[in-house]
Amino acid sequence: MVEAHSQTQQIQQVVYRILDANLDRAREGLRIIEEWCRFGLNDAQLAEDCKHLRQEVSKWHTAQIRAARDTPGDIGTDLTHPQEEQRSSITSLLQANFCRIQEALRVLEEYGKLHDAEMGKTFKQMRYQVYTLESTLMGYQRHQLLWRSRLYLVTSPVDNLLEIVEACLKGGLTLLQYREKSADDMIRLDRARKLRQLCHDYGALFIINDRIDLALAVDADGVHLGQQDIPIAVARQLLGPQRLIGRSTTNQKEMQGAIAEGADYIGVGPVYETPTKAGKAAAGLDYVRYAAKNCQIPWFAIGGIDASNINDVMDAGAQRVAVVRSLMQADQPTLVTQYFISQLYRK
Repeated sequence: MVEAHSQTQQIQQVVYRILDANLDRAREGLRIIEEWCRFGLNDAQLAEDCKHLRQEVSKWHTAQIRAARDTPGDIGTDLTHPQEEQRSSITSLLQANFCRIQEALRVLEEYGKLHDAEMGKTFKQMRYQVYTLESTLMGYQRHQLLWRSRLYLVTSPVDNLLEIVEACLKGGLTLLQYREKSADDMIRLDRARKLRQLCHDYGALFIINDRIDLALAVDADGVHLGQQDIPIAVARQLLGPQRLIGRSTTNQKEMQGAIAEGADYIGVGPVYETPTKAGKAAAGLDYVRYAAKNCQIPWFAIGGIDASNINDVMDAGAQRVAVVRSLMQADQPTLVTQYFISQLYRK
């Protein structure tokens, strides 16, 4: 009987150690998120939400649980992973810490049931609150980066796709659209996953052309839709409010329609005739001038834009451009990316 009681006490101490470690982990992760909301975004409400969650976690971190801590005897203090030793961007830092918080909350939910029935219920609800916070904050991050992005690369099918894209990312590219119309779905899925990871590593946005299912499958930042694709409202219902939705437009009516539908950004063009849109007449610089005066959301002039005419497009009022061949066929894509960005920030 004494032995059974002793075993129960030992198990209880192990549970307390698990709770202690994960309460610390959740609080630390929330503080990291809170600091970015406070100093990076200057968003008082998001910072307050993080602080409230952190204080709720603290209420459960009792002296009894803290007393079970045994840092010298914790074999986990020496365990690490190369991905933990560096962060490539703010986005990757935030996502890593959201994962950390959610894993800790799940542990607290399960082991908490052994300590206090209310603890399990509390941390289950808190986990859902953190999911919502993550969606809100990552959506906020996406929109901020969209507004800051001046250069938008739309891919075309090439053998060295990943190498070209990474070269452009090294040059400062922050917005990429994967566009490939004819490849098998399994090939597109594989390429989309790899491109999404590259963009994630460099802190860039990753957009899928047309395919909402593919965007969801690889957790892309959004989709780009043509005029013949599904309505933006339907896409929004499938993708949720936090992902980006772009729409191609070729005239004033299409622009106003896309804005009214709730597009996050639009393409304006083709400014010049281009083989990417074979048979489609150029919209010309007049449409660029119209967009400069009448479009309140981010817009990208697109279609035949290269180093020889980018200044003409900018003189017509464009602050952002999307390109295909100028980068996909460039001998030195990193340098060309840097050139475009330097020109676009010149004004």
